[in-house]
Amino acid sequence: MAGRHVIDPTALRAYDIRGIVGETLTEADARAIGRSFGTRLRRDGGAKGTPVVCLGRDGRLSSPSLAGAAAEGLLGTGCDVIDIGMGPSPMLYFSVFALGADAGLMVTGSHNPFNWNGIKLLRHSGPFHGADIQTLGAMAAAGDWEKGAGTARHVAILDRYVEAMLADFRGGRFTIAWDCGNGAAGPVVERLTSLLPGTHHLLFADVDGHFPNHHPDPTLEANLADLKRVVRERSCDFGVAFDGDADRIGAVDGQGRVVWGDELLAILAEPVLRELPGSTIIGDIKASQALFDRIAALGGVPDMWKSGHSLMKARLLELNAPLAGEMSGHIFFAHRWHGVDDGILAAVRLIEAVTALGGSLTALKDAMPAMINTPEFRFPCPEPRKFAVVAEVLARLKAEGAKVNEIDGARVMRADGWWLLRASNTQDVLTARVEAKDEAAMARLAAELNAQLALSGVAPVAASH
Repeated sequence: MAGRHVIDPTALRAYDIRGIVGETLTEADARAIGRSFGTRLRRDGGAKGTPVVCLGRDGRLSSPSLAGAAAEGLLGTGCDVIDIGMGPSPMLYFSVFALGADAGLMVTGSHNPFNWNGIKLLRHSGPFHGADIQTLGAMAAAGDWEKGAGTARHVAILDRYVEAMLADFRGGRFTIAWDCGNGAAGPVVERLTSLLPGTHHLLFADVDGHFPNHHPDPTLEANLADLKRVVRERSCDFGVAFDGDADRIGAVDGQGRVVWGDELLAILAEPVLRELPGSTIIGDIKASQALFDRIAALGGVPDMWKSGHSLMKARLLELNAPLAGEMSGHIFFAHRWHGVDDGILAAVRLIEAVTALGGSLTALKDAMPAMINTPEFRFPCPEPRKFAVVAEVLARLKAEGAKVNEIDGARVMRADGWWLLRASNTQDVLTARVEAKDEAAMARLAAELNAQLALSGVAPVAASH
């Protein structure tokens, strides 16, 4: 435990730690991260006593060993560790609040390929991201660590987590398909659906780090093929799916049509705004204009914010908002919850919302305004060129007097639609999206985006939708 340790800088991301197991993320890295995080907690806590950290892990093959190493690091700084075992990230977040811990450390590779893994960090007071994560790397490289001997204990939290989600449940009876994707959601969803009214069909609820059926990323429509099939075969009212650590949700209606993240947020916002009129609802920069228009029409205050789960959590706290969400399926609940993203809770709240809004997710999907938009395009662009390209595009747009939201890249607002160009905070890629009121506007806006990319020497994106 003595000495110092250099963590691969590519593993220290904007929102969490993530890398290829055995290459850019090792047990030694996890041990150093645990020690650096524990040191931060010791120093930030002053004379408040011994920090208590909840520790969880997903179902990946490498997660037990990485979690064990992280625990060694935390204990070696004098932190006490409450091990909640294997489960989804939101269960770890819940444990921090339910058990009164100071912080949480979750070993998870989220929706990355099976040979990846990572660590997500949370303080009771809010998210831990950005400069905080870079500080952990610097502390490890310097060997700047506190010393101590913490204690460890195990707490089974799953039943308590499920009971909390169902407290004051306001939903009706539905036939629902649940695709757990062989991720960490499985055991929680098995317990949850045994208590929910209605009929429930579970897919791939066994936890398997090989992900033998499909990759656990519900934002890619190809990964929803099994869910769509079961919804149709079993005449389900709708279906839900989760990523590897279940902090994100995907959904399809009774016809098997995808209900995207911004559409889910528009549905979930309505019961919240009935109960808390005039509240702020936060959507990310990638979301459809239809979302923000809908929030305003419901009497809420729409707030467009930066993409990224840690950034959204911080914004939720800053604005004291009851609800926030991203296109990626991260939905954050402060209303009747703890201000964190939780895909399984989002499914429970979706049942409640569909019940309150007439009983049919298919009808709610039908009633949504017809918008023509693309998926999120992602195309390679090296560091630091990706940020330079966005800066160049912004400069040209400002020179022409364009209406641009630049909180996270460039979202260019036109009378008949918008286009977005931003640099990813987690990968060496640029991302883009286009939305328009008709096909002619779509073609023109896509051409405008591509013209800007060409001026910065970047190949054009496709305009299909």
